[in-house]
Amino acid sequence: MTAKTFELSPGYKISRVIRGGWQLAGGHGAIDRVQAVTDLIAAYDVGIRTYDCADIYTGVEELIGEARERLRNERGAEAAGAMKVHTKLVPDLEKLATISRDYIRGIVDKSLRKLKTEQLDLVQFHWWDYALPGYLEALSWLDEMRREGKVRNVGTTNFDTPHIAEILAAGIPLVSQQLQYSVLDQRPSHSLAKLAAENDVRFLCYGSVAGGFLSDKWLGQPEPEMPLENRSLVKYKLIIDDFGGWELFQSLLGTLKAIGDRHGVDIATIASAWVLEQPQVAAVIVGARNQAHALANAKIMDIALSDEDRRQISGIITQGPGVEGDVYTLERDRTGRHGSIMHYNLNAGKV
Repeated sequence: MTAKTFELSPGYKISRVIRGGWQLAGGHGAIDRVQAVTDLIAAYDVGIRTYDCADIYTGVEELIGEARERLRNERGAEAAGAMKVHTKLVPDLEKLATISRDYIRGIVDKSLRKLKTEQLDLVQFHWWDYALPGYLEALSWLDEMRREGKVRNVGTTNFDTPHIAEILAAGIPLVSQQLQYSVLDQRPSHSLAKLAAENDVRFLCYGSVAGGFLSDKWLGQPEPEMPLENRSLVKYKLIIDDFGGWELFQSLLGTLKAIGDRHGVDIATIASAWVLEQPQVAAVIVGARNQAHALANAKIMDIALSDEDRRQISGIITQGPGVEGDVYTLERDRTGRHGSIMHYNLNAGKV
């Protein structure tokens, strides 16, 4: 059985499954705030005690702050303290050229207020355009706040290997990088995993179920036609195309289903458990729309894949070309298939 917690930095432990917050952002439809807080606490009660959010996920920091407050009121300070919250700092593309210390500090202070805490457990920094050089300075200002005690840990989101190397060389003590990782997309293993191992940087992985494509729902289904119903599905359908196409994807789903049947779980659980085993991976970030999903997601931490399970999954992966390049390189090309569907200015309330 997989260990259910991971020590991300000295004395700082997280659950190996992290409750994602993006589905609670306003752009995913109307949110019942009371029910959302109840569902967040349901994840806590099944052992998923780490939460992921962002300054750009409209309304999500406030919801997690309410959940923490409710835990504190109903169960005491110790229970509230066991809830770990990771947020992100994502300056808009249009702000990058004029980024300032006050801008960075203002975002952190706003997150502290919304999350009802005096210290952010982890702030994960993202930068849209490497051609604009202010990211090292911005990270140094964030690290300033770590030394002041407002931030406990500093991480990054979607930086590639050369830029992670540059950040580490500048003396920024990164503990983690949030990135996309799945049986369909192994770009983190191409070069970043080696650098991360050398510098004790861990991966917090999103996309482990490819926006829901890696699920029983898609097994045996015909290839969907574009455009798909939302941007997330479009994004992950492009990953399936690069992985090796719909036919190979269906072979993968069939293999994951057979493995899941042996373990008594579904395709999504096996897909996430596979990611959890990869080098440098500390946790997977999963969405859970309700309490039943939280229970299902907690099972990821109970799965111990066998050598035969791994061999079968690897046998499918090696049949396709795979997604090429470094972490997030395809998505940074704003004229390419992957990059052209991204949203780059998100702090105006768009998600």
